Parts: sequence; C-alpha cells; structure tokens
Amino acid sequence: MTTALTGLSYDHLVTLVRAGALGPDPGTLRVAVAFTTRQAVRHAGRGTGYRNEVLSLRLAEAVGSCAVEPGALPDSAVEECVGADVARLLEHPLPAVRVAALDAYLLHVLPHTPANGARPVPLPAGSSLEKSRARAQAVVGLLDLPPGATVLVVGVVNSLLEALRSRELRYIPCDLKGGATEWDEPVVADALAAAGRCDALLVSGMTLGNGTFEPLRRHALAHGKQLVMFAQTGSAVLPRFLGQGVSAVCAEPYPFFWLDGGPGVLHRYDGSCPGGGR
Repeated sequence: MTTALTGLSYDHLVTLVRAGALGPDPGTLRVAVAFTTRQAVRHAGRGTGYRNEVLSLRLAEAVGSCAVEPGALPDSAVEECVGADVARLLEHPLPAVRVAALDAYLLHVLPHTPANGARPVPLPAGSSLEKSRARAQAVVGLLDLPPGATVLVVGVVNSLLEALRSRELRYIPCDLKGGATEWDEPVVADALAAAGRCDALLVSGMTLGNGTFEPLRRHALAHGKQLVMFAQTGSAVLPRFLGQGVSAVCAEPYPFFWLDGGPGVLHRYDGSCPGGGR
C-alpha cells in the first residue's frame, strides 16, 4: 500500500497508523517479545565511554526500538508490552513504548527494502571502534556540504565528530546531558537554540523518544537545511519524513552494530529511490 505523506508531522503519522491508513489495523497485531538492551562501552584508545539502554518490541519479523536514558525505563514496561496489541501500545504513558511500537509496526509494514526506498550498505566485521567508524562514514556521507560548513550534531557520537573533521566540516555538538566531547569541546544542551548557527543538522533518532524531533524537523523545513537522521531508534519511522524536513536517513534496526563483531548492514535513504518519501 502506498500513501502520500505530505504535510506530515509525528502526531499525524501516529494518527494514520491508528486509522489503518498505512497497513493492517494495529489493534489486530500483538507484540510477541519485549526486551531491553543495556550496554556500556569504552573503545580502545578512547579516553571516555558511554552507556546505552534500548527498549525493543518484536512484531512478527520486525523489531522496533527506542533508546532511553540509562535507568529511566521501569522494569514493568517490558511486561506491559508483551502480548499487547500495537494500538494499545501507541497510547502507552511511556514515550519509549509508544515510539518502539510505532517503529515495530512500520518496520513490519514497510521493511528496509529497495522497493521502500532503502539502499543497503554493508558494515564490515571488526572491533567496536572499527565498526563505529564505519557507521560514522556511512552517516556523514549523506551530508552534501562544502568544506567549512557547520553541522549541528544532536546526540554526541565521537566517531561522527571524527568523520566530520575528516571532511573539513565544523560542528556544534549537542546533547541534553551537556558535558564535553572526547576532545574537551563543550557540548550544548539546547539543540534548537544552536540550530540557527548551523548550515545542516545531523540528528539521532533518540530525539523521537525525548520529544525534540519535531522542532528540529520544522526548523530544517522552514530554513531549507539538510536534516540527516542516524536512527537506531525509529529506524522505520524516520524515513516516512523524507521530503517533510528530513533529507536523508541512515537506518539501523536491531541488532545494532555494537552488539557483536561480525558483519552487518545499514539502510540509507536519501529520497532518490522509489518509495523513499512514503
């Protein structure tokens, strides 16, 4: 089923899914498995580390995910999701559950295939740092900017900052937690306040779960700026916004690159493939 999603907002997308406009009635589809993935990492040669926590919901062959701040997700969330229908989960009080349910539904209905606008990018086997850098190159390669341009990076990933520097691009790192990068660069906390000083935006899918995606999408749309999303959270959600403020997406559904050292695959969307803006 193909549906033109013009003038789309996140709330509008949820409304379409609830109404069965993009596929089966979500009230007829139930989540079979729910789980969390918790990770701490400090790549060899790096001076700092970080933690990840992700809620994932399995619907048939699809696994939808939403990252959360470590420790923010109550243990009861997993039990509440198992066996529940997607329509019910789209109304859950926890944003992470709602996003993961929407992601699972859309990945089930619109999988990452060329027919739906996805271009597979092999991710080679390697160490955690090697795979992180390979992913970063795939993400940054979606930006079309001249040297010297400034990129707002929302969701600080040091390998992405390295990749931007390798292309002689400036950046403003942003994260709700603030702090500093691996190279002691200050990290700003207010993405929208910094967006006006940037030529393009490189944004984590985590913004879906914390409510900051829509303001950034509207900013990019209003000012004609590139908005490239790197998405473990909402990998099937964000491609629906191509042409609606989002210019490109590097989608990475579960299992994520940091879970093992073997080869993997990313799915890049830039709107040039058939179905890329659906």
